Amino acid sequence: MLQEFKEFALKGNMVDLAIGVIIGGAFGGLVQSVVKDVIMPIIGLITGGIDFSNMFIQLSGAPQPTLDAAREAGATIAYGNFLTLLINFLIIAWVLFLVVKMMNRLKRQEEAAPAPKLPKDQVLLAEIRDLLAKQQQK
Repeated sequence: MLQEFKEFALKGNMVDLAIGVIIGGAFGGLVQSVVKDVIMPIIGLITGGIDFSNMFIQLSGAPQPTLDAAREAGATIAYGNFLTLLINFLIIAWVLFLVVKMMNRLKRQEEAAPAPKLPKDQVLLAEIRDLLAKQQQK
């Protein structure tokens, strides 16, 4: 049983999947940083200094100046956080779309590439094979 588990765990697909998950996690952190530290401040500057991370609707409790205080006071809808996560999702989806598009283009180029020409001796051997096959059929 231990040997079977070892074979399963060390299969190429399993290792590839693990590497993909690790790279995906790192990529997600990178995209979060780009959105939070680069894109959202630019959007905030364009929209007049709006801080998306602090945008909320407080449903209960006394009005509070910050999202954290509003959450402590009661039910709060943090739609600024939702907008940030939506932008994260759109960036990740766009990058993945571009990667898949590039992979499909490479695949089509490989399929469209002409088969390499056989050397003359192999062509001659194939002709001899075909002639012998015809003679055997008669």
